[in-house]
Amino acid sequence: MTLDTDRIHQFLDDGVRDKVYPGAVWATGDANGTTASGAVGLLDPDEPDHPMRLDTIFDIASLTKILAVWSTIGTLVEAGKLQLEAPLGTFWPETEGHPLADVTAQQLLTHTAGLPLRANLRNLYGTDPQDIRDGVLREALHRPPGEAVEYTDRAALILGYLAEHLAGEPLDQLATTHVWQPLGMTETSFGPLSPEKVTRSAPTELDDETGRHLKGTAHDFSARLLGGVCGIAGAFTTAADLATFARHMLTPTESAFGAGWVQESLRVHTGSLTPPRGFFWHPAPGTDPEADDVWVHYGFTGTALWISPSRQRWAVLLSNKLYYTRDRAPLSDIRDPFRTLTFE
Repeated sequence: MTLDTDRIHQFLDDGVRDKVYPGAVWATGDANGTTASGAVGLLDPDEPDHPMRLDTIFDIASLTKILAVWSTIGTLVEAGKLQLEAPLGTFWPETEGHPLADVTAQQLLTHTAGLPLRANLRNLYGTDPQDIRDGVLREALHRPPGEAVEYTDRAALILGYLAEHLAGEPLDQLATTHVWQPLGMTETSFGPLSPEKVTRSAPTELDDETGRHLKGTAHDFSARLLGGVCGIAGAFTTAADLATFARHMLTPTESAFGAGWVQESLRVHTGSLTPPRGFFWHPAPGTDPEADDVWVHYGFTGTALWISPSRQRWAVLLSNKLYYTRDRAPLSDIRDPFRTLTFE
């Protein structure tokens, strides 16, 4: 495959021009490492002397679900500490006697658990972390498990709580010691970030309370409500660390998630239900999961990670599109052609 890097840069530069995002960082590679990368635009439109750099730190939003939750759940499955098809109530006392007791971890991973779609934790449960945890784990289901595929952030929040229960460690510590450190992901952490890292971080949306764009603090209200750490969002990373993560997915190591977990996750587990889902991964839009084998997970701030085991290829696109808007459409018009350029 010959990669047209000039075309990629021109295409991403057009996104800067059209104010889809202030700037973006991209990378692509294989099991051996990064084969091409680049950066376009500015870190912050208010600071024209500070271009976007390859080592810019991004609030990755829902990619936290992959880097912190999917990966740590994988280590627990590989270690024999979690049976995905066992009802939660059979081994998790916090769920006993509540609707969630009949749900399985596999249904959470495929968004078929029938969870409530509401996600405003403050309005529903208040601001105390224990009250929020109790409320989320005791809430009535939206529909019977296994009936439909419905994306909800609650699935990752619950799986994060489950990982903490099984491992006896907070999610941030669990991800750091069992995944990020063993893989050498030295720039990945939950926020809020240290002052040194804030200077390298891409600002996201405008904070109504301060009148300034959030920088080094999670944009996600649930993550901020829970001190910066939860299964939904809150992690920060760089393109290089995401590249390391993706490379190890193509050559899994025993120090993190194993080959079996990756292989099992990147296949359809939802049968005839639509849209098709793997374990927290889904087929890239416009692709066939078997014929094309390109899987993706997105982050609301403007981030994305694609992986293809059969092609032995991965791609990363990081932007701070949330600086301008919450509208997803303009970025979709960037993501899909970028994926085509890097995989075909």
